[in-house]
Amino acid sequence: MFTRFVTLLLTAGLLAAAPAARAQTTKKTTKTKTTATKTATAKAAAAKAAAAKTAAAKAAATKAAATKAAATPAPAPVAPLTEAEASGGIKDALNKSVTKAVEFASEKDGFNLNDDIHIPFPEDMVLMKSTLGRIPGMSTVVSTFETQLNRAAEAAAPKAKGIFLAALANISLTDALGLVTSSSTDAATQFLRKSTEAQLVAAFKPDITAAISQVGAEAAYTKMTTQYNRIPLMTPVQTDLSAYTTQKAVDGIFILMAQEEAKIRRNPAARTTDLLKRVFATK
Repeated sequence: MFTRFVTLLLTAGLLAAAPAARAQTTKKTTKTKTTATKTATAKAAAAKAAAAKTAAAKAAATKAAATKAAATPAPAPVAPLTEAEASGGIKDALNKSVTKAVEFASEKDGFNLNDDIHIPFPEDMVLMKSTLGRIPGMSTVVSTFETQLNRAAEAAAPKAKGIFLAALANISLTDALGLVTSSSTDAATQFLRKSTEAQLVAAFKPDITAAISQVGAEAAYTKMTTQYNRIPLMTPVQTDLSAYTTQKAVDGIFILMAQEEAKIRRNPAARTTDLLKRVFATK
């Protein structure tokens, strides 16, 4: 009897609790759905705001670019190079090339330590050089002789400047325009060489001859050739030392000029005047 009573009570309790449990579960499910809905809504709003911000930024950038383009005038067309400008530019370039080349060549070791223009032992004296180098007392004479030749060229180099600058006046307008537009980096130097080389050689030779004597090269040459020509079966050396050194000195000046001209043609930083910038930028 008691057992039945207890069972009835339990059954009644469970029945009473079931609606409450169902209500609690329904409440939690509803809360979860509400939270998810709010989260999705917030994400959608954030995405919409970001898209709007991006669109606004793009619109602003487009507007700014259009404003800048409208405010910046189109570059004016570059006027064709005139013959007068070409003439002035070539003369300016050559003037600078001559000045720098002569200044460099005139310095101590300007020839002697520059591999591009160093004056070597004359070719027909190479055998004499190697032969005398083995004779006691002659090695010092042989070793200093080459340096003395270069010293003679360095001493005579300043004479070239006046000759070159005088020759610039003879460049015609037509020639100048052709030189400016040439694809060769040393066109102007080679043009000037054709018109001045013979004059340079004639002007250089007396100075070279004097310099050869002053720096001791003539005495060394006489000593070497005298000693060498005494050796049996050796062909006497007959090098014209002044002519050889003069030609090498002239060659060296033109090499330095060509290098300076190439800098002006290739490197905008080397165009140090408005005329050079105008002439060689429009090439």
